[in-house]
Amino acid sequence: MPPDIRASEERRLRERALDAGYGESLLKQPAIARLVEDALLFFDGERYLLQAWCIMPNHVHALATPLADHSLSAIIHGWKSFTARQINLVLGRKGQVWFAEYYDRKIRSERHYEVALSYIEENPVKAKLCERAQDWAFSSASRR
Repeated sequence: MPPDIRASEERRLRERALDAGYGESLLKQPAIARLVEDALLFFDGERYLLQAWCIMPNHVHALATPLADHSLSAIIHGWKSFTARQINLVLGRKGQVWFAEYYDRKIRSERHYEVALSYIEENPVKAKLCERAQDWAFSSASRR
């Protein structure tokens, strides 16, 4: 199987597992989801433009454009580092919160942007967590 097809299939399997609710699901707690959402929004317009986001029970989606000298890897590191410390503090625990890796895609066209935005905001509907995207509290769709 060619590498690009293998990677695509691995991504689909990973997405299915996430949508099925596998994992610790710390983000299903509203206080934790709000903490993560606040972190995503904190530097919006300063370090990046946050076009869409969705905080699922066990993962996060974000569509963001880095600004000036801020790299995507530095932005994501900041989100993960800050929120991991805060989540552990709130829960009175220690240890890893996020996987080290993340999955990114470069947006290549207006159509690709629209598909990505829709995918992010519709993820709770696809996972059967709500009927309409705007009903999911921790998402950019709820603010449109």
